[in-house]
Amino acid sequence: MAEEVKKKTDALGRLETVDCGKPLAEAVWDMEDVAGCFEYYAGLAEQLDARQYEKVPLPHADFSGELVYEPAGVVGAIVPWNYPALMALWKIAPALAAGCTMVLKPSELTPLSALQLAQIAADVGLPAGVLNVVNGLGGEAGAALVAHPDVAKVAFTGSVPTGRGIMKAAAEDIKNVALELGGKSPAIVFDAPVLERTCEWIMFGCFWTNGQICSATSRLLVHEDLADRLVAKLVEMTANLVVGDPLDKTSNVGPLVSKAQQQKVLAYIAGAVEEGATVAGRASPDTVDAHERGFYVHPTVLTGVKPHMRVWREEIFGPVLSVMTFRTEEEAVTLANDSEFGLAGAVFTTDPAQLKRVTRKLRAGIVWNNCSQPCFVQLPWGGFKKSGTGRELGPFGLNSYLEPKQITTYIADKNFGWYI
Repeated sequence: MAEEVKKKTDALGRLETVDCGKPLAEAVWDMEDVAGCFEYYAGLAEQLDARQYEKVPLPHADFSGELVYEPAGVVGAIVPWNYPALMALWKIAPALAAGCTMVLKPSELTPLSALQLAQIAADVGLPAGVLNVVNGLGGEAGAALVAHPDVAKVAFTGSVPTGRGIMKAAAEDIKNVALELGGKSPAIVFDAPVLERTCEWIMFGCFWTNGQICSATSRLLVHEDLADRLVAKLVEMTANLVVGDPLDKTSNVGPLVSKAQQQKVLAYIAGAVEEGATVAGRASPDTVDAHERGFYVHPTVLTGVKPHMRVWREEIFGPVLSVMTFRTEEEAVTLANDSEFGLAGAVFTTDPAQLKRVTRKLRAGIVWNNCSQPCFVQLPWGGFKKSGTGRELGPFGLNSYLEPKQITTYIADKNFGWYI
């Protein structure tokens, strides 16, 4: 399947862009990651054979201990619209490697690449019924999938309200549930000796995927001594981003996934201004509201933001960066952790001790040091608090689709000696 994705990377990338609006270069990158995800878990599947009947040392010589790993069973997977193919692969690849079968429900807004993955599965000879794609609305197809008695595990990526509903429904049959939910991640900047480099990472952390990413470091905390210089450079660089047709190679930012999402994000910006925040800058400012079609929101930098404002506390899922300043490390960590989410965070500093110290203090499942958003299939993905339960990717991703079974054998040639 990895090889077939590689052969069709450009076509699949174009399809993804047409479906969800992300710039073509980002969609092609996603497809390269899709192929890489297949390859990684194919390797772990081979290693899994060697783990079967793994010996476990026991403290009693009369017994031997072994472990076998069995597939969890039928998996119901529900994925969002921001990474239609890649989020599907984060579930498909480890589930198949574990020996599970899967019923995948893609978002009703972006169903095309999931259907292509199903076609690829059929083309390479995956047995019928192993990977199944069912389209439909979340409240109908998704709810039925979660409630089905034959589904042993539910894997969901999406919003907190939907995740909460899935958890409640799955509790009826005590299903295994993995939830990757929302985020409102901080980026803390203590110093920036190369201002342009730091600003690029800040922009990438919030504006990549048109800002529609659960791990977006959309809360920017800057030391007060650096704030004026950094924000000025950030506004200058943001203004140079090209907002336009996502199929145009010159575009850095494309349209959001739907009219409803566009209206939601624009309402957050307007609400922030009403609460006292300032729009310090926007991408391609001369073309704001000038697009003939498309659900565009130009990447926006907000200053004068306060901790009580909705743009600071709620997940926006759009290219909106909220900026606050701090004086001390303790204050920065307190502001960063003051969130119901705990998916990710970024720390920028040239002080190695501070980097390690602050990284350990952040209540988040992912922390980037002097960067933001790089993601590797070899490392676990998931968060604390309302950002979800469990981990995807890495060996953790495979293990989440396995049920370990212990086998204990009495090997002594004598009576046990308890009753006789």
